[in-house]
Parts: sequence; C-alpha cells; structure tokens
Amino acid sequence: QVQLVESGGGLVQAGGSLRLSCAASGRTVSNYAVGWFRQAPVKEREFVAAISGGGISTNYADRVKGRFTISRDNAKNTVYLQMNSLKPEDTAVYYCAAGGSYRYLNPTQYNYWGQGTQVTVSS
Repeated sequence: QVQLVESGGGLVQAGGSLRLSCAASGRTVSNYAVGWFRQAPVKEREFVAAISGGGISTNYADRVKGRFTISRDNAKNTVYLQMNSLKPEDTAVYYCAAGGSYRYLNPTQYNYWGQGTQVTVSS
C-alpha cells in the first residue's frame, strides 16, 4: 500500500503561483510513477502531469505545458507540482496518484490516490 497526502492548495489571483506537494508513505515510493490530476465541478477528472519513479522522465497535458512543472525528491518521499501563470480555468481539486508509468493518462491506470487539495484561481 501507498498512502498519499496532498497539500499546498489555496486561493490565488490569476497570474499567480502555487506549489502543491504530495507526501507519500508505505511501499518504496520510488518504485512508482506519480501523476497529478484535477477535477473541476461537473467535469471529469483529467490528467495534468506525471513523473517517473526515478524523476528522469515527465509528461504534461498540453494545457499546462510551459506553466506547470512536476518534480520529486525521493529522499523526502515527496512529489511537487509547481504551478505558474495560473488561470481561472485551472480551478479544481488537485489529486496526486501513484501508478506504473509516467506515460499513463487515464485515472484508472493509477492504483493509489490522495484525498485532494483545492486550488481556486480568481480573475
């Protein structure tokens, strides 16, 4: 089992920045790719970014590419999502999840999930 806890969400103005953290415990977390997903009201959960277990390879959704950066510190068992140039359409609950590959885009391909953290971007 892997337990994941997100933090760092909040309210920010458009153009601002936030850094989300995903703290992991349980099995050796470096064995897992970790992805960030988000879900806005009445919308499906969507892929945001993912990183390989070793932190070498990353994958981003087109709508966040160039604005968001995913990274991880396996010594701290933590994965980060740095979000810059935030837009109102980035407003959602953000979840981190552990799975088998950073290439996975479908939430069903991830086995372990955190409880989510709310990000609200005001215009």
